Amino acid sequence: MEREMHKGDWKCCGCGKAITELPFQPKITNNLTCRDCYASGKVAPKQNGGGERKMFEGDWKCSQCGNSITKLPFEPKGNANLTCIDCYKKSRA
Repeated sequence: MEREMHKGDWKCCGCGKAITELPFQPKITNNLTCRDCYASGKVAPKQNGGGERKMFEGDWKCSQCGNSITKLPFEPKGNANLTCIDCYKKSRA
């Protein structure tokens, strides 16, 4: 099944190159990237509609190693299953 392409006159936010076709109809057009910039990772995808990710500060402990955690990209509901970045990376490997 072939994907429907949407025609338009947009610009890449990474290199300024014209974008005339997309596999989706964009709602916001100021952060679109061309295939080259997307493939090269030149322009990172933005989260939460753009801008910086909100970080929550606190005084938590890693449930695996006991190290201190001072910032998280989410507000935890409890302390039971929190892991520091090192333990998180080990669990993903």
